[in-house]
Amino acid sequence: MIVTGTHFNYYQLCHRKLWLFSKGINMEQESDLVYEGKLVHEYCYPQRNSKYEEVEIDGIKVDYYDAKNKVIHEIKKSNKADKAHEWQLKYYMYVFEQHGIVGVSGVLEYPLLRKTQKVLLSDVDREEIQEITKDISNIISQEACPPRVKKGICKNCSYFDFCYIDEPEEE
Repeated sequence: MIVTGTHFNYYQLCHRKLWLFSKGINMEQESDLVYEGKLVHEYCYPQRNSKYEEVEIDGIKVDYYDAKNKVIHEIKKSNKADKAHEWQLKYYMYVFEQHGIVGVSGVLEYPLLRKTQKVLLSDVDREEIQEITKDISNIISQEACPPRVKKGICKNCSYFDFCYIDEPEEE
């Protein structure tokens, strides 16, 4: 099984979402919020397509890679899930290292907020990534979907209707 950046991101957000995604249940194509994120990616840095390259390695796909400075740029619409974004980027750096590209750093970019966050990969992070990768494998190999856990981010999740289909709305 190939672990992707999406797996790493969803692991941080919701194990149920991770499991559903791994089973091919992808609600993201229906989400206006996901579409807005794609627009931010495409239109906020139009000059980057000629300067940097999008790179795919072992199931990961980084937004932009500056090969000269060894910097992975990951663009996000909002920083509401910044821990998930940070671990996704750390995982990308880890995969680059596994392919012999050492000394890679990362930058999370939130163009709508006009904020950036530099991300580095430590030895502790590398160990944690190995543990998370095992945990991801365990979660997605389960027969039953993990239980729903109510979180503040649920109402904006593309899987919201799937998780809350039988529950009456609160007034």
